[in-house]
Order: sequence, then structure tokens, then C-alpha cells
Amino acid sequence: MAIPDAFLDELVARSEISDVVSSYVHLSRKGNNLWGLCPFHTEKTPSFSVSQEKQIYHCFGCGKGGGVISFIMEVENLPFPDAVRLLAQRAGMEVPDSGQDVQLRRRRDRILAANREAARFYHDYLKRAGGSTVRAYLASRQIQPCTSTRFGLGAAPEEWDALTKALTAKGYSKAELVEAGLAVAGKNGVVYDKFRARLMLPVIDIRGDVVGFTSRILPGKEGAKYLNSPDTVVFKKSRLIYALNLAKSTKRPNLILVEGNIDVITLHQAGFDNVVATMGTALTEDHAQLLSRYTKELVLCYDNDPAGKKSTDRVLELLKKADLQVRVLQLPNAVDSSGAPIKQDPDDFVKRFGPAAFEKCLQGSVAPGTYRLEVLQSSHELEDEEGRRTYLQEAVRTAAAIESPIEREIFCTKAAAAAKISVDAMLQEVVQFRKNWAKQERKKQTRRALTPATQLQPRQYGLRYENLRSARAEEGVLRLMLLDPSLCSLMEELDGAKFSAPLLGKVFELLRRRWRTGAGMQLAALAQELTAQEMSHLTAVVSQPESLAHSRQALHDYIEIIETEAIKRGGTGTRDPLLAAQEKYREKKGYGG
Repeated sequence: MAIPDAFLDELVARSEISDVVSSYVHLSRKGNNLWGLCPFHTEKTPSFSVSQEKQIYHCFGCGKGGGVISFIMEVENLPFPDAVRLLAQRAGMEVPDSGQDVQLRRRRDRILAANREAARFYHDYLKRAGGSTVRAYLASRQIQPCTSTRFGLGAAPEEWDALTKALTAKGYSKAELVEAGLAVAGKNGVVYDKFRARLMLPVIDIRGDVVGFTSRILPGKEGAKYLNSPDTVVFKKSRLIYALNLAKSTKRPNLILVEGNIDVITLHQAGFDNVVATMGTALTEDHAQLLSRYTKELVLCYDNDPAGKKSTDRVLELLKKADLQVRVLQLPNAVDSSGAPIKQDPDDFVKRFGPAAFEKCLQGSVAPGTYRLEVLQSSHELEDEEGRRTYLQEAVRTAAAIESPIEREIFCTKAAAAAKISVDAMLQEVVQFRKNWAKQERKKQTRRALTPATQLQPRQYGLRYENLRSARAEEGVLRLMLLDPSLCSLMEELDGAKFSAPLLGKVFELLRRRWRTGAGMQLAALAQELTAQEMSHLTAVVSQPESLAHSRQALHDYIEIIETEAIKRGGTGTRDPLLAAQEKYREKKGYGG
């Protein structure tokens, strides 16, 4: 059973969208709307718009949009019932329980409770005789018992179903354990533990809940080196930062992002309580947005091997538009006894040289431009003419991509000095490169402008229109319904089945149902019925201009187009189907009207 429309209408009415959004995003008025930096993707120029008149938000950068409930769902990563509950608490309202709401909340609570029990089981097992192998491994990594306790580290038994037996004895069903990602369903209904003979690291979100696990295989065992919980209703790798629950309370002025969980643990033990890592996956825009809520400066400290440098370059590119000041900590190159270069990660470095040496490296972290210049210089032979030429070509491309004129000139000054050429010559090359690049971009924009049909299509590929003419009219009908609900009385003969776009037809029927029952026509209330993608597209549709000056005539024209196109497709309509078939045949053969 869904949450009643009447309750949602009152909740939306009490939750002014600009008030809610402004508690997450700094908004400034520009024209009729409020603008700010989008909380859903990284950017430095505001493209996130909030309309108080329409009670919607829409980002012209990433395309996300919706009403106040959708915003809370997205920004807090909550399902619809939990988002409604959070807004209701803010508005001083009590959510009427529905069967669906209770069931979903119970599922989430049971998964979180099972994870918490599993974390206790693994941590207790670490202290017992069966955990001796994991304890020995932790000792070999110089991880102290107090650090293990702080991070809740544990040991998974080398048994097929030790955890499953322990938790089913506590009242959890095998189906719940599979849904939580703690167990796996095999053939013939057999259920066994997902994690076996591993070091277990619970993943705790910023609210303090154990949402899942990451794990490391023990030396001498076969299997994946690292293994995470699968995605569940509470565990999403792309939105989780390991140890952020601890690092968010640091007194240091920045956060340090490393590649591995063991790196995090070792550095925390060494006194760097501001270290975090992604969950075995590449940094995403969601990660960057989450980090920007807790720090203004992010220091990248990846491994100093080629793979680590490649990851650093990729992350720097992603963070270009982030609301973060980014610096790079490069660990010194290390060599073995024979003088051959070896990989060095933060864990290795702090154990070999100590916390003071790492602190010195941290203080010496550099801006992205300086880092890129150092990499360029180390990868070219500047005493050789050909090496200097290729170095300058890459340096020009790198400088041209720097948005800040001041940072660009600083980069050029250093790059020119290293190549022993004049700064003016370097700057001229960069200016020319940027002009050529801008010219190419204008050509691309011109080509896009010459294909307007492409621009009118939804961003989401799965929502693409098959009949653009009809879909544009369908969009117009929805805008008029929302702008002036009284126009719904003129749409009694129109059927959502005649719409060429399934989503638009679905929304038409939802809105008309609300009008017939006397419910409000707020876009926000549809969050219960639509996916995030569908809501974002609908918001983009509603954000387009629509005049009410001649609304009845416009509605008549829209309906005529929808019905005409429906007949052409062989759908239902008010016109004679035989006549429609004849017209379709003439069009196919190219005959005149």
C-alpha cells in the first residue's frame, strides 16, 4: 500500500523546496530562480537551478531534477519511504504506516542488524583460536590490536557456513543473509558463507551503520585478493568512502585519499586520522561530491608505480570541476638492494621511514599543474632536441587545459625554463592551441545545432522518443496540466494509450488520476511512482517555457497532433481508421495529399 496522496500533498506543501535545498546547497537568486553548485556532480560554475514557482530543481549540467522528495532521495541516498520520513520529521509530521513502507523499512533494518551481528561474529572470532592465522597476518602488517579494535577488524572462519549457522541461530533467515550479501545461494538450495578464510573489514557509513564488508585473502589461500559485499539496499560502492566515518572528525585541514584499505588503517595508526579510500573502485563524481561535504582540500596519495600515476591523472581530470582544492602527494621512488625501482605505497612508506617522513611529504604536496609538470619532465630527455620538442608539445596541451590564467602562466613559466625557451614563446603556443581548440568546439556546436532533433531527445537513452512530433505535443499537454489543472476538464477524451512516449503517457494518467480525486498536482508527489531517471526527464520537460495566454488553443493543437500521430502508428483515435490507413499508404508511396 502506497503512502496516501493527501499526506504527500500536505508534506510537499510544508516542505518549501528552496528551504530544504538550501540546507545542502548555497543558493543565490538570479532572475526568477535560485542557483548553486550541483550537489550531484562536480562543477565550479553553478548550473543547479531551483524554481520556487514550480517547486522543482533541475541541473543543466548533469540533468538530474525533481521535486523536494526526489531531492532528499538523491542527496541522502534514501529510498522513497525513508526520504518521506526524513522530510516529515523536518516538518513535524508523522508518516502513516503503509504495508509497503513497513516492509521496506523492516528489510533495511534487518540487513543492518545482520551486518552488525556479522561484524561482532568476525571480530570475536579474530580473538579466538581460529583467528590465529589472521592475527599473525595483522602482526606481519604491523597492525596493532588497538587499531584492529578501532576499525572493527575480524576474521572469517575457513568453513563453508560458520557465519550462516551463527546468524540463523539468532533468528535470521537464510534468505535475509543472502539479501544482505553475507551468504550465497548455491545449487539445490544450499546456502554458504560469502567470506571464508579472510581478514574482514567492516564498512561503516557516516551514520555509524555497518552497511557491508570488504575483505582480504590470507597468504597462501586461493581466490580474489580483495572481495567486497555485493550491492544491496544499504551498500553501494560508488557512494561509499572507507573510514570517512572516522576521518570526518579530524582536526587536520584536509582529507588524504589513498588506494587501499590497509593504507588507510596503517596511516591512521601512524597518527594520520584524515585518510580515506574508495571501496576497491575508481573514484566517481558521487565520491567527489561526498568528500566535498567534509573537506575543502583533498590530497591524492596513490602508489608511485605507473598504475598509480595513471590513476592519479584520471582522478585529477575528474576533480577539475569539483568544489575542492586538490593537491598531489608523490611518494619518493624506492629501489631494492640491486638498485632496481620497486613499487611503494603509503603503507610501505610509513613503515619504512616513519610518520615524520610521511608528514614531510604531505607538507610538500603540490598543485595538479606542478605535479603534471614534474611527471612530464621526468618522462622526457630535455637535453635531447627530440625529447625537448615532444616535451614542449605535451606541455602546451597540458597548459591549454588549465582554466585559471594565473595558474596557466605559472605552469608555462616553469615549463619554458625547464626547456630553456622564452616564456613568451611558450605562451604564444598555448594561446594558439586554445584558439584552435575553441574553433573545433564551435564547429561541433554548429553540427549539433543543425540536428535539432538530437537536442530534443531525452538525455537518458532508455527514454528516447520514437515519434518526436507527437512527444513534443505530449510534453506540452503535461506542462499545461501542471500550470493550469482546470484544463484537465478538456482532456476527458484523451487517452494516455495514444501517447507515443510510454513515460509521458504514464505521467498523463497519473496526473489525471490525481485531478479526478482532488489530489494536488505537484510534481514532487510523483516521486513515489517514478524512477530517478524518469523524474529527472520530467523535470526537464516541465522546466521548458509554456504560455497560458492561449492555453485552450494550444491544448487543442497538442491533442490533435497526438491523435493524428496515434492513427498513423495504427493506434486508437477519433478519425476513421480506413481513412487513416489510406493516408498512411499515400505517405509511404510519396503521393500528394
